[in-house]
Amino acid sequence: MSQVSAERIAAGYARVRELLLSQRVAAGHWVGELSTSALSTATAVMALEQVRRAAPCSTAIPSLPQFDELIARGLQWLVAHQNADGGWGDTTASFSNISTTMLCHAVFHATETVAEYPAAVAAAKDYVDRAGGVPALRRRYGRDKTFSIPILTHCALAGLVDWREVSSLPFELACIPHQFYKWVRLPVVSYALPALIAIGQCRFHHRPTRNPLLRMIRKAAIAPSLRLLQKIQPSTGGFLEAAPLTSFVTMSLASIGQAEHPVVQQGIRFLLDSVRPDGSWPIDTNLATWVTTLSINALGPDLPAEARDSLRDFVCRQQYRTVHPYTQAEPGGWAWTDLSGGVPDADDTPGALLAVMNLTSGNILNASPPPADLAASLRNGVRWLLDLQNGDGGWPTFCRGWGTLPFDRSAPDLTAHALRAISAWQGRGLTDHADLALLSRSQKAVAAGFRYLSKTQRHDGSWLPLWFGNQHHPDDENATYGTARVLAAYRDILRKQDSEYQRGLKWLLANQNDDGSWSGSKGLPSSVEETSLALEIVVSANPDSHAAQSALEWLLRRIEDGTVHQQSPIGFYFAKLWYSERLYPLCFATQAMRRAVGGQN
Repeated sequence: MSQVSAERIAAGYARVRELLLSQRVAAGHWVGELSTSALSTATAVMALEQVRRAAPCSTAIPSLPQFDELIARGLQWLVAHQNADGGWGDTTASFSNISTTMLCHAVFHATETVAEYPAAVAAAKDYVDRAGGVPALRRRYGRDKTFSIPILTHCALAGLVDWREVSSLPFELACIPHQFYKWVRLPVVSYALPALIAIGQCRFHHRPTRNPLLRMIRKAAIAPSLRLLQKIQPSTGGFLEAAPLTSFVTMSLASIGQAEHPVVQQGIRFLLDSVRPDGSWPIDTNLATWVTTLSINALGPDLPAEARDSLRDFVCRQQYRTVHPYTQAEPGGWAWTDLSGGVPDADDTPGALLAVMNLTSGNILNASPPPADLAASLRNGVRWLLDLQNGDGGWPTFCRGWGTLPFDRSAPDLTAHALRAISAWQGRGLTDHADLALLSRSQKAVAAGFRYLSKTQRHDGSWLPLWFGNQHHPDDENATYGTARVLAAYRDILRKQDSEYQRGLKWLLANQNDDGSWSGSKGLPSSVEETSLALEIVVSANPDSHAAQSALEWLLRRIEDGTVHQQSPIGFYFAKLWYSERLYPLCFATQAMRRAVGGQN
């Protein structure tokens, strides 16, 4: 094929750059918009229903007409967005799955509206039966009970599942010191402590253990674990700023006579505040910090000068400066949102570090000496990452060495992101004594990180990410995302001659679709997000190659015809809970096109 002209590449980049810049809010940063979720809507309606049931018996809970209206609108939204096969997916663009369909089906029974929506309920039941019901749900999550037990609890509250099907959760273990959590092998991941407490108490209430000693221990643990739950609830009321987790906590406590408890009242406030005008709920409030750092790093030196100071201030303000009350994470990290329900993690922290360095490159950081507060902010972020590194050399999401469940283990995409941030910090001309003291440790960490990436590269040359997938792949895998993210670390840290980089690049090239695009792997339906991520790597390797040119042609057509903004559900929020984000296509396309304009730079 003929080469794409430099003029067309420049025009395409200018167009997508302006589209991304236009998405800023009045304060100057980005907020984005997460996909609406049938799963969030079903769980929020269930939480409202459980509190509504308690209202006649309580003087503290008025029987609000608002509850009736929100429940009715939520059910109407679910009916309007049911898939043709009778099921529901996590987003309106997602395939039906057993988890979301069981939740949606149950909420019609809980609200006693089966007669009002007989066709929708019958179709949902048929889907659940065809999909395999409770055994299929358990197979979907395996040993990780983070999501299967909440779903079964939701269904038990609707009378569709016997409480014997709901495994007990050792909520009493929440009362032990936090540093011992990793030794007791909790059956849920680190960020699900609220579910452990609330759902554990709910199941104990509806089906107490027969063991008299354990029953006594759990009764004694009810009050202190509730005090802990109240202590770790964010000021917004939303655990992780997420409707599903907040709803599971709220419905569980409300169903056991705790509807007046402050945790429930705050949870309801969060749900009332986060409902959308159409009666649905999103998967999370927003990813403001994450999409802002993605946008900053995508634009790089092309970010308008007048926006830099306010953006740097915004990002720096989001750094945690005290011990996090939820995970007990030390100060220094960043979460995905500027709201109080966020938790610092190993993807948002590297993104924020890179953004701060991008915003001050060639300016403040090169001052002699650099401002102490900015140098300290970067140093604390790097130290936070180093403290999180696992013994295997990789980085987990939230908590070092917490356990063996997938979302608490090291992951290649997180590790690659951490390596990029630490190496960028190392390369900025350190002069501060405190920085120099950290340098040797960081060098050893980078070496261990690359050893981890070498060990986790698959035989075909690819890497799998943790928080992203592809719904068209039989195993929901997205090796394109994982491989592109890891190769970016090898590229940025000048290790393109390593055999791991060469094998990964070979896999990426072999899995390009015939039309120049990419998906999770070859032959699957493509997306702007995946094509942009792969193109950024391929154009860095050889901008004149057929692969780079055909991918540029594909992406430029999307930019020119106005479809570049079309989003795909490639994200996992947690436990295979799909989401899409409005800004992902623009962020990834902007970064790829900036690379294309600069060639191999």
